[in-house]
Amino acid sequence: MIVSPRRLGGLFLKESLQMMRDPSSILMAFVLPLILLVLFGFGVSLDIDRLRVGLVVEDASADAASLASSFRFSRYFEVTEAGDRRAFDGALVAGRQQGLVVIPQDFATRLAADGTAPVQVLTDGTQPNTGAFIRNYTEGTVQSWLRLRAEEQALELPAGVTLAPRFWFNPDVESRHFLIPGSIAIVMTIIGTLLTSLVIAREWERGTMEALLATPVGRFEILAGKLFPYFLLGMTAMGLCVAAAVLVFDVPLRGSLAAVALTGAVFLLPALGQGLFISAVAKNQFVAAQGALLSGFLPAFLLSGFVFEIDSMPWILRLITRIIPARYMVANLQTQFLAGDVWSLLLPNLGAMLAIGTVLLTLALIKTKKRLD
Repeated sequence: MIVSPRRLGGLFLKESLQMMRDPSSILMAFVLPLILLVLFGFGVSLDIDRLRVGLVVEDASADAASLASSFRFSRYFEVTEAGDRRAFDGALVAGRQQGLVVIPQDFATRLAADGTAPVQVLTDGTQPNTGAFIRNYTEGTVQSWLRLRAEEQALELPAGVTLAPRFWFNPDVESRHFLIPGSIAIVMTIIGTLLTSLVIAREWERGTMEALLATPVGRFEILAGKLFPYFLLGMTAMGLCVAAAVLVFDVPLRGSLAAVALTGAVFLLPALGQGLFISAVAKNQFVAAQGALLSGFLPAFLLSGFVFEIDSMPWILRLITRIIPARYMVANLQTQFLAGDVWSLLLPNLGAMLAIGTVLLTLALIKTKKRLD
């Protein structure tokens, strides 16, 4: 059937009016993104900078007191002090303390003899990641104190390799700077897939699909008329998320707004196509919503690289991630926010999203039939 601009415009107007009269669509497009961004921005963090540790100072020397002050005023530790390590046995077992730092009795003696500064670190083995942070932060605090002491007393530090780390694109190593762009992809997945998964299913439940099938519109016109309003709604939600990321969460945007908009527009094709395909198959809003969450949100959250690095996954999961559109969306947004418009990285991801979107929209078109069976 030849596509009629008049019929297409009528379907577009009809779907737009229906969408505006449905408060759930407006809430999901404008309120849900902000709620999710707040949860992801403030609730999901890989930064650990206030570790609860017990500090035991067994040496009464000035050097031990100076090192204890370095721990006390460190931004990485929340220190509770005692003179005996047995005072923290109950706190470690109960989890009130995450680790124990002990400055032993012979600290000053060994420091004066051979320049070494022995410090014991005890951590909770049930939380290995936290234990690793405590160990690394303790080593950094001791090394910083040794350098400061050497400068003040005109001493020479033992010869060795000195590390001078520099972090490109994220100098402060703020996890929020790469989690927020990734969370935008998760939000757009929920909006695009969940909203459109209810579109055709709602028509079947309300009995209006039969009337629509009786009209001289084609399958392509039905899908296009339903797709365009939600595409515009998704792009508006995308703009809201980007504005919140920059203005509220202070995430730098080093790429252009046009490139970010292009990434969002291309990503909406597979997201909306997946929702339309689910809706055409399910014909029931509850089943369609469950299918959208299971096939859209969960894979996007777990397999997109948003939290868990894809390179650390088993090979079979790495293969599965290649058909997850959110994987390419997360990579593009993180590149655009933190590095800029690196087109050699952006274009392959855009091509992958276009290919997946074409397949999903074709499947949705095939499953949308002008028959009542």
